[in-house]
Amino acid sequence: MEFTNIQLKVENGVGYVSINCPPANTLGTKTISGLSECIDHIETNQSIKAVVITGEGKMFVAGADIKEFTNAFHDEEKGKALSVDAQTVLNKIENLTKPVIAAINGACLGGGLELAMSCHLRIVANEAKLGQPELNLGLIPGFGGTQRLPRLTNKAKALEIILTGRLINGEEAEKIGLVNKSVPLSELMDEAKKLAESIVNKSSQSIKATITAVNEGLETTLVEGLEIEAVQWAQLFSTEDMVEGVNAFIEKRKPVFKG
Repeated sequence: MEFTNIQLKVENGVGYVSINCPPANTLGTKTISGLSECIDHIETNQSIKAVVITGEGKMFVAGADIKEFTNAFHDEEKGKALSVDAQTVLNKIENLTKPVIAAINGACLGGGLELAMSCHLRIVANEAKLGQPELNLGLIPGFGGTQRLPRLTNKAKALEIILTGRLINGEEAEKIGLVNKSVPLSELMDEAKKLAESIVNKSSQSIKATITAVNEGLETTLVEGLEIEAVQWAQLFSTEDMVEGVNAFIEKRKPVFKG
């Protein structure tokens, strides 16, 4: 299938998604729409067990398509639509029942960082630049940045990054907990591939339950979160994958999960 400004290839159960909107891979409305269609396809494609999102060329995503903002001058309704439409797609990524890994190969700014933060895991090139420079435009992050950044780092660090608009490199991003790992650019895709392929052989039902429990649990109290965990745990007892996993452990062999 073809998607506007989005490329998808599948290898060994991993769907590799490339944002391809040169020269900066901006998240304009057409790219966002293409990404949404691609994610819908991945959700229903049983051959895809994990996803890697990266940028084509030297950039990940340099931000939103700022020229489109001019169409919303003095129009709060149009401005809100730009935000909500993008948030809807990024929420779709965060709630995908298959793990999504951002492989940040270059500039990851504004909407690009917000896209990366909607992914479940993030690997970044050491020299990549990440940031939320929206205040330089008289705006704030509008694709989820004000909400996901403090959840991934902390309130003070998130406010510092947003209010100053300063850019950080991959190594600092790892230090503050924004990404899982920072590596040389030459190793980035190999690391992302290795991480994705370490997950695809797990039970797809357990993966789905994990993502659901973590995502829903973070939005509630500890007591309520524990109940969510218990429900997800219990539901897995009725699956053949759970029976296979336990029996394989007892029999000292590798499990063969069928989902």
